[in-house]
Amino acid sequence: MTLGPVDNSRAQESSKVMSLKDCMEYAISNSTKTRIQQAASGDARIARRDALLQAFTPNLSGSTYAYYNFGRSIDPQTNTYFTQTSFHNSYSVSAGFDLFNGFQAVNNLKISKTGLAISESQEKQVEADICLAVMEAYYNVVYYKRLADIYEEQVGAAEMALKKAVRQEELGQKGHADVVQMEADLADRKYDLTNVRNSYKDQLITLGDLMFWPPEEELVIDTAMPDQVGHDGTSVIPGLTGDPSTDAVISFALENNPQIKIAEGTMLNAKRELSTTKGQILPSLGLYAGWSTTYYTYRGAQTNPFRDQFRNNGGEYVEMSMSIPIWGKMQKRSRIAKQRNALVKATAEFDQKRRDVESEVRRAIQDRDGSEAAYDQARYKSEVQEEAYNLNLKKMEQGLISPLELQTATNNYLKSKADEMNSLYKYLIKSAVVRYYNGEEYINQD
Repeated sequence: MTLGPVDNSRAQESSKVMSLKDCMEYAISNSTKTRIQQAASGDARIARRDALLQAFTPNLSGSTYAYYNFGRSIDPQTNTYFTQTSFHNSYSVSAGFDLFNGFQAVNNLKISKTGLAISESQEKQVEADICLAVMEAYYNVVYYKRLADIYEEQVGAAEMALKKAVRQEELGQKGHADVVQMEADLADRKYDLTNVRNSYKDQLITLGDLMFWPPEEELVIDTAMPDQVGHDGTSVIPGLTGDPSTDAVISFALENNPQIKIAEGTMLNAKRELSTTKGQILPSLGLYAGWSTTYYTYRGAQTNPFRDQFRNNGGEYVEMSMSIPIWGKMQKRSRIAKQRNALVKATAEFDQKRRDVESEVRRAIQDRDGSEAAYDQARYKSEVQEEAYNLNLKKMEQGLISPLELQTATNNYLKSKADEMNSLYKYLIKSAVVRYYNGEEYINQD
């Protein structure tokens, strides 16, 4: 996955019909949240590299200096004073390695490893949040598009019925009041269609914003979605056959969900930070070695050439040092107390996150089952209302009912279709959430 937006592919993507998966992939690739988290993951990898270098490689340094002295100084060869202007030059190389520093290097290795795992889990969580938001917006667009299609059909039917009524009024078969009522019904249908179309455009803008779709490009999505729930009331959505038990989903989520991984990693790092802080009150031991040489000359002196002095003045040293902390104004003790409090806080947050995820899973399963039952009832109601509407339409053509009665039947039919689609898409979203908690990433769900 690239760190920045994939601008080079926008021209091709804008020319095709986008499926739900296409929209998710585009959103993940272009979202600023993804790019921010990817940058954070890059920082975690750098911290991991730095911890490895600190633990297994020595510190190396080199230095040199040169200066002129215009006052009184000492001749290094004769150890006598002279007042001539002199030139001094020095070179040195040193290396040091911490043999023991209160287990700081070991703890930093563990902290950096866990920090990288936390960052990767945060990236997964960001992607999941983006996918869920895109899914909800996508289904809203599909809902209003299909609802607009139904209202367009109703507007067409109302226009044809009005033309027929006008002709019947001319022939004396209908009264003027019926014609006026049908004109009012047509106006209502056109008004409702306008509102639905506006809602469709608004939801399309919302989806485009979530995807970071270029405003100058037209976003075309696949709205021709077949019903995904069988007419016998059983689900035919891939992956939901033989659903695992609630306890199985909870157990999986508590072990693998990114939210849990983040909270658990934070708690582990709090323990290691506390251990590192405690180690600062222990003695530290280091091994150091170095080499240095000098060169000097002054006016009127018979000094050796630079090459000879560079070789003859060279010296090496090996040093082992121990540092024992005795009194630091209670600062280290205070840091230990603060780290201990941080561990208590991280542990409590981990326990709370486990409780939250368990509750979310139970609620998601309950919502899925409830929305499935609601969809079954909405589908049955839609079928009944559609049959009632067709019967009343025939009665209207035969003059057996008034236009007002037909309008009531039409409103009931339209509401039932809207409820059916709304409950279907709600069921699809709730099912996707349950599958996500059971290990199926949103973007990989069929």
